[in-house]
Amino acid sequence: MKAVLMTAPGNPQVLQLKEVPKPTSLGHTELLVRLKAAGINPIDTKLRKRGTFYPEQMPAILGCDGAGVVEAVGAGVQKFRLGDEVYFCYGGLGAEAGNYAEYTTVEERFVALKPASISFAEAAAAPLVLITAWEALYERGRLEPGEKVLIHAGAGGVGHVAIQLAKLKGADVCTTVSSSEKADFVKYLGADYPIFYQQTDFVQAALDWTGGEGVDLAFDTVGGATFGKTFPAVRVYGDIVTILEPAADTVWKAARLRNLRIGLELMLTPSLQGIVEAQQHHGEILQECAKSIDAGKLKIQVSHQFPLEDAAKAHQLLENGSMTGKIVLLIGDKS
Repeated sequence: MKAVLMTAPGNPQVLQLKEVPKPTSLGHTELLVRLKAAGINPIDTKLRKRGTFYPEQMPAILGCDGAGVVEAVGAGVQKFRLGDEVYFCYGGLGAEAGNYAEYTTVEERFVALKPASISFAEAAAAPLVLITAWEALYERGRLEPGEKVLIHAGAGGVGHVAIQLAKLKGADVCTTVSSSEKADFVKYLGADYPIFYQQTDFVQAALDWTGGEGVDLAFDTVGGATFGKTFPAVRVYGDIVTILEPAADTVWKAARLRNLRIGLELMLTPSLQGIVEAQQHHGEILQECAKSIDAGKLKIQVSHQFPLEDAAKAHQLLENGSMTGKIVLLIGDKS
């Protein structure tokens, strides 16, 4: 089968299309999936640049997100059958093979049926960002109906689904954007108040929007200085959740004075720690999101599609920054 191998840490050109053996053995509850598309995420570019979590296992196949068709099942598989269209977030961190390939194997517990109403490309773009936003808002941030939420970079991969999940919960949403086009996009997704952060102090904007109290929950998808700058925009005893590691020079005084609850969201923890129950929960999240997608209540934005052999170009585009939605690799003859 064809697969894109990461031959060494480095620039996008270390990603090379090669012929590798197709998986031939299946575990008791594993699926063999013929991949139709693979999502590109920032974690992919970070691992490519600095090396995977398992540097002794090289070369590696990157790509956590995949969507495809079940081609074979292990003897103990109960939920899926041949021909099922599925999507999932599994592999790609260096231990198990990722999804920049024509085939992969994955435990059935981590898989969900692909939403019937969307393409394989849209399905492959969805898992990591859906799980990240779901956990950050619903589990770390404990979002409740009627609360007010600030979501940074609302037009981005995680941000654009976070807006929709917050609205599905019954929250009001303000979000930072950099252009009028992105403002139109986030309003289309349901955002109540786009904040042009390059021209406007987003903290003051959030305070004005909430009558001076601050938002109940802030969701930081940007990191760096943005995390600490957001503290004064959150109400006393409110929540802030970030998907990035707080910088060493973060000034925590405003967070402490406001008694904020700090949430750290890394949806890769179950894979890195081998917590099977949590990985199974990820499959359950995808099942629930599929219902909302097929009901027309949740949309996945794919901004760019590349053939598998152009994975390096896809990485370069993502690293250029300021993305709207997601980038996807198309695999095989039809996606």
